[in-house]
Amino acid sequence: MKTMHPVARLADLREDRGTAVEIEGTEILLLRVGDEVRAFQAQCPHAGAPLAEGAVCQGRLVCPWHKASFAVDDGHLCEPPALDALQRYPVDVRDGEVLVGTEPLPAQTAEPQSDDRLFIVIGAGAAGTAAAAALREFGFGGRLLLIGREPGEPYDRTALSKFVLQGDKAPDEAPPLREADFFRQQRIERLHAEVTRLDPQLRQLELANGQTLSYDGCVLANGGEPRPLDVPGAELKGVHLLRTRADAAAILANLPEEGRVVIVGASFIGLEAASALRKQGLAVDVVSPVSLPFVKQMGETLGQHFKTLHEANGVTFHAPNEVVGFTGDDQVRQVSLKDGTHLPADLVLVGTGIAPATAFLANLPLAEDGSVPVDTQLQATAGLYAVGDLATFPFAGQPTRIEHWRLAQQHGRLAARNLLGHAERYADVPFFWTLHHGKRYEYLGHPRQWDDMHLDGSLGDQTFVALLLAEDRVVGVVACQRERATAILAQRMRQPLGRAEALDIVQAN
Repeated sequence: MKTMHPVARLADLREDRGTAVEIEGTEILLLRVGDEVRAFQAQCPHAGAPLAEGAVCQGRLVCPWHKASFAVDDGHLCEPPALDALQRYPVDVRDGEVLVGTEPLPAQTAEPQSDDRLFIVIGAGAAGTAAAAALREFGFGGRLLLIGREPGEPYDRTALSKFVLQGDKAPDEAPPLREADFFRQQRIERLHAEVTRLDPQLRQLELANGQTLSYDGCVLANGGEPRPLDVPGAELKGVHLLRTRADAAAILANLPEEGRVVIVGASFIGLEAASALRKQGLAVDVVSPVSLPFVKQMGETLGQHFKTLHEANGVTFHAPNEVVGFTGDDQVRQVSLKDGTHLPADLVLVGTGIAPATAFLANLPLAEDGSVPVDTQLQATAGLYAVGDLATFPFAGQPTRIEHWRLAQQHGRLAARNLLGHAERYADVPFFWTLHHGKRYEYLGHPRQWDDMHLDGSLGDQTFVALLLAEDRVVGVVACQRERATAILAQRMRQPLGRAEALDIVQAN
């Protein structure tokens, strides 16, 4: 019989969060459910976050860092960015004492069903990898092909603006979403290629090398392309976009040891890059058409907070203003603005958003912005699903396109389930996080408008939760260094949440 180790008293365990214990060098998380206890791995399988710092809400354990969630009953994955269930351990309660074994229990996996269909996932980023992994997780036993334009294994693209540009990681050290062994073991065929045409009526696609493939089901998960600036001089060396590892490597290779960088656009990526390049010791100017960053998403008070934070760290804003041209002999040297200002520049980073990468689609109506309209199950037309950055889907009663990395993964898993005959709809809370001058900010929801903001904590101390409210109901949350509170809110906001209950959650955590 396997050895069971006494580790805690049942009466000492809380039901609203986990408790971490260590047994012979193995850290294990205990979750109390009434008079029973579950035992799981203590770190989130996505990025190693300590799950004891997360929260239990509505039958789910929510990761503090990136809000992956797992079922309390058996640890199965409910929401990404984790792509694996929690490892389980044997546990017993005897006379009020909790005993745990260190020999992991077998993983719970769906038996693959015999299937002669071919499913193709186009795009090997966050959404595509999540879709392919989920198809196997949910028992699809047919042929599965994952097509990506970038060489190598899928990776965490968000690391580029957060960690790579500030020198903490090399471009090829951006964390992989899955290792090569995973794709081999799961029989997911990887194809490095570009799709040049897809006809959903024929259920057929063509590759740049002339190859034609016919599919039974397909997931469009190839995201978007950065929008270049259409101004004189945009072709000069030193004017960069940021989307891929290769883009990040080109920027780092072009960085002067000292000098000035001009960032066009005060987007999340633009200001993450501003923060990263200030850490590299470069002077940074940001040009934006709006007076305050993030004002559309967060309002004036929080927009001013971010502007002040960046200015305190040496970033100079030119806003509202626009770039009208770049000059230099071969290499960019100067950025001309609409108000007549000329900014010296050794490097320019254009961060003015992305356009859905849908030019290869034939016989499929597109939305005005070039995205793919889908129904509540993310289906564009029979056998074809669209997810992530290139999908416009019904959300809160309106057609919506959301460019969030985690939402793209949620979409990928949902499309996989629906490809297999389910009819589920997106019912989660959009979430992303952003890094500015060493501080981690979280954003929950996708509010289009609100009439009040309640602030708990201090903007100046960068420890706060801001509730965005519409008719006293929480429609969005912005927070800094309050990760347990946002873990609960990320789950609780799946249903209507009033101000009073939200404040109770925030003030208790």
